[in-house]
Amino acid sequence: MNKPTLLITQFSDLQHYEPTFLAMKQFTESRTEEDADQLWLLQHDDVLTQGQAGKPEHILFPSPDLPIVQTDRGGQVTWHGKGQLVGYLMFDLNRLKWNVRDLVNFTEQLMINLLKHYGLTAYAKKDAPGVYINEQKIASLGFKIRKGCSYHGLSLNIDCSLDGFSRINPCGYAGLQMIRLSDVLESPPNFEQICLQIQYLIEKQHIFSSIKTGLV
Repeated sequence: MNKPTLLITQFSDLQHYEPTFLAMKQFTESRTEEDADQLWLLQHDDVLTQGQAGKPEHILFPSPDLPIVQTDRGGQVTWHGKGQLVGYLMFDLNRLKWNVRDLVNFTEQLMINLLKHYGLTAYAKKDAPGVYINEQKIASLGFKIRKGCSYHGLSLNIDCSLDGFSRINPCGYAGLQMIRLSDVLESPPNFEQICLQIQYLIEKQHIFSSIKTGLV
């Protein structure tokens, strides 16, 4: 079987969470074996998203200015907003011959390699998905698998405010410290630069026969 094609779409404006969630869910429901895999790279308006089995007690300080959206991904509550890169991986796992662990490993290693490019030593934890620097979490992930295909994905803190995280137990872990690229780099890359580096790192792996890009 030929390797699949990957379409990477970079969104220039802040995206509302709910229509984006519905769009990737609809794509996954309706996609066929011929459809290219997709990776959406974007930033959201401020929002808290709750995982499918999320526990409300992990939202410590609810506020009317910070909407809470129930989703169908794995994991507990997290925050998204400006200054944080979000990547949605809509991959046909059956076609890639991947299981869920392969998907998680790919996503975590992609972030580790990205941070290594900027001179940072990061690592993953088997019992707490995500990517860490000195026991502080810089990247999170959570997925939904439907009909052998994935959606949802990863988030990487670039230069965002950490106020949203202070209102929750991030990913369900009380006291978990979150960190940003701007905390560990004097001149952190911007959203567009990180998008380009992600594309380059994926191309190096030769998982896909071709990678097409688009800007929205």
